[in-house]
Amino acid sequence: MVLSRTVQAASDDSLHSTFASRYVRNSLPRFRIPDNSIPKEAAYQIINDELMLDGNPRLNLASFVTTWMEPECDKLIMAAINKNYVDMDEYPVTTELQNRCVNMIAHLFNAPLGESETAVGVGTVGSSEAIMLAGLAFKRKWQNKMKALGKPYDKPNIVTGANVQVCWEKFARYFEVELKEVKLSEGYYVMDPDKAAEMVDENTICVAAILGSTLNGEYEDVKRLNDLLVAKNAETGWDTPIHVDAASGGFIAPFLDPELEWDFRLPLVKSINVSGHKYGLVYAGIGWVIWRNKEDLPDELIFHINYLGADQPTFTLNFSKGSSQIIAQYYQLIRLGFEGYKNIMENCQENAMVLKEGLEKTGRFNIVSKDNGVPLVAFSLKDHSEHNEFEISDMLRRFGWIVPAYTMPPDAQHITVLRVVIREDFSRTLAERLVVDIEKVLHELDTLPARVNAKAEVCEEKGIVNQTELDVQRRITDAWKKFVAEKKKTNGVC
Repeated sequence: MVLSRTVQAASDDSLHSTFASRYVRNSLPRFRIPDNSIPKEAAYQIINDELMLDGNPRLNLASFVTTWMEPECDKLIMAAINKNYVDMDEYPVTTELQNRCVNMIAHLFNAPLGESETAVGVGTVGSSEAIMLAGLAFKRKWQNKMKALGKPYDKPNIVTGANVQVCWEKFARYFEVELKEVKLSEGYYVMDPDKAAEMVDENTICVAAILGSTLNGEYEDVKRLNDLLVAKNAETGWDTPIHVDAASGGFIAPFLDPELEWDFRLPLVKSINVSGHKYGLVYAGIGWVIWRNKEDLPDELIFHINYLGADQPTFTLNFSKGSSQIIAQYYQLIRLGFEGYKNIMENCQENAMVLKEGLEKTGRFNIVSKDNGVPLVAFSLKDHSEHNEFEISDMLRRFGWIVPAYTMPPDAQHITVLRVVIREDFSRTLAERLVVDIEKVLHELDTLPARVNAKAEVCEEKGIVNQTELDVQRRITDAWKKFVAEKKKTNGVC
C-alpha cells in the first residue's frame, strides 16, 4: 500500500477565511512598499475596509461633480478603462468621439461656425486645465501683439472677481500673470462688471467672467461686461477680450435660460471652458475648452508629434489620459439630447426651490443664493449669538450629510454661509429629508450651551480676565463635561 502525504506549505492562508488570515490580522507598512506579496483577496479587503470610512458620494453636497451615471454608461467606461486617449492612431474612433463632443458643445455655445466648419477646442481633465490652456492662449496673443507694437510684454495681468475658483490663482502664479481682483461686498457676491472694466489697462490679457459662481451659483453679467469693454476698446484702441468660466453654468444656461447672452453671441467672448464632470453629467475627469475661431488659439502653442504612428496635434498640459470620460460625455450628449438635459436641469432647479422654501420656513436662515443660476442653495444663520454655520456643518455629518460652511472672499469675509449643491441624483425626497435633519440639528444646538456663552460664564465664575487660549479651552471643556454629566442623570438608558 502506498502512503501519501500532504506537503504543508510554510503559510497556507487559503485554508482560512480572509479576516482570519495573517495578512488582515497584521498591519501593513503605510509609507513603504511591503517586503512580501499578499493574496489578491486580502489586498482587496484591506483597501475596501479603509474606504468604508469615506463619506457617501451621493450625500456629499459640497461637490458639483457628478456621482451617478446610468449602468449602460458605466459599462462603456469600464470597457475603455485601458485606452490611452493620446494614442489617436490606435484609437481613431475615440478621437472622433472627442471631436464630435467639441463641435456639439461649440454649437451649444453659439460659436460662429460655417456649415462645414469644425470647431476649435479640446477635451481636458477638468476646467482647471481648460482655464490654464485658455489663459496661455490669451497671454501668448497679448505678448505677440505687444512685441509687434514694440512695447514691453513682461507684465501681463488678468482681471477677475474675488469669487473666482482657485485654479485662476494657480494660473496667475504658475504662469507669472498679475491677478487683479474685483472685491466683493455684502449682498453682492459676484464680480461687478463696471469695476472690472475700470481695472482694465493695456497689459490686461483678458477679463474672466464666471457663469455660475462657486460661492452662491449666481451668473455674472457677461453682456454688461462685453458692452463696457466694447466701449473702452473703441476709446483706447485696445482689444481686451473676455473668457467665460462656465465650469458650472455652461451645461445649465443653454437649457434653462436660452435667451441669456453670455456666450459666443457676444463679440468679445473668445473662449469658454465648461466642466463635463459637473452638469455635463459625467464622472470626475473631463472638462472642455472651446475657442471662438482658429485665430484665437495661437498655432505656436500647438505641438505636433508622430512617434505614435501619425501626425497628431496636441495642446494639453498633460499627455497620457484615459478615454473613458470622453466616451461617457459623448454617451450623455446623444443619450439625453437637448430635451433630456433640459428636463434634468429643470428638475434640479425645482429641488433647489424645495430646499430653499424648507429652510425659509424654519425662520432661522437668510438665503444668499439666487433663484436663477446654478441649482444650489447657499444660506446663513440670521442669529449668530448662540451658534454658527460651522457647528451646523459639523453636526450634519452625524446624519451622513456633507454640507460645507465657509467664509466669503474679500471684502465680504465677515459673511459665513452653508451651501448645498443640487445634482441630478439629489431627489425631492432627499431635499425634504435634509430640511428635517437641519431642524433636528438646530433643536439640538438650542438645547446645548452656546460656546460663546459657555466661555463667558466660565470667565465670570472664575474671575479670570487675561487667561490664555489653552486655559479658556480647558475651562470650556470642563463646562461641557459638567453639562453632559447632568444630562446623563436625567436620561436613563434601557
